[in-house]
Amino acid sequence: MFKNLKEEIQVIKDKDPAARSTLEIFLCYPGFYAILFHKLSHYLWTHGFKLWARINSNLCRFLTGIEIHPGATIGKRVFIDHGMGVVIGETAIIGDDVLIYQGVIIGGTTTNKGKRHPTINKGVVIGAGAKVMGNITVGEYSKIGTGAVVLKNVPSHSTCVGVPGRIVKRKGISKKVDLDHDKLPDPMADIINSLVKHQKESDQQIKILYEKNKICLINEKESGD
Repeated sequence: MFKNLKEEIQVIKDKDPAARSTLEIFLCYPGFYAILFHKLSHYLWTHGFKLWARINSNLCRFLTGIEIHPGATIGKRVFIDHGMGVVIGETAIIGDDVLIYQGVIIGGTTTNKGKRHPTINKGVVIGAGAKVMGNITVGEYSKIGTGAVVLKNVPSHSTCVGVPGRIVKRKGISKKVDLDHDKLPDPMADIINSLVKHQKESDQQIKILYEKNKICLINEKESGD
């Protein structure tokens, strides 16, 4: 137990440059509390005390603003940064070393029983406000951009952005945590920028042709005179 607790604290220190001490993490990190509450809730849930599990998870939501269903499976060294508004559904599976930012919803898209929430594999980073919905899988070490709405499977080592989510980048294995969400590619912005650039070039060409035509008309007029 103490080894796991030490790992949970260390991962916060590794992934949050604002974390200055173990005491600060104990006193000031709601994401840390949420993981501890969930461990108890999940234990109660899997041992038949489902009502008490729900009561405990509801208390966690009241204290932290983070709602994790007791039935959800969460791996080791999962860090919920800030965490306000995070929702993780009953049949969700979160792998080891996942980083989740505030406002993320890992939710279901059906009222049917059974697996209806996402599986988030090892090392995934989910940006603030992203929605990952339905019985889909996000592959290892992928990144979900801020505000993305992901409704389909995401391959490993990929970057998914936009609404709906689109795969915009695939690369080799990288276990380094990349927090530069502002540098994620945006294909729609690239297309718009390309159209704007083309429009400017077209306007410049039209201007050149207009000037040339104007000079020709002046020359013809002078020749006629």
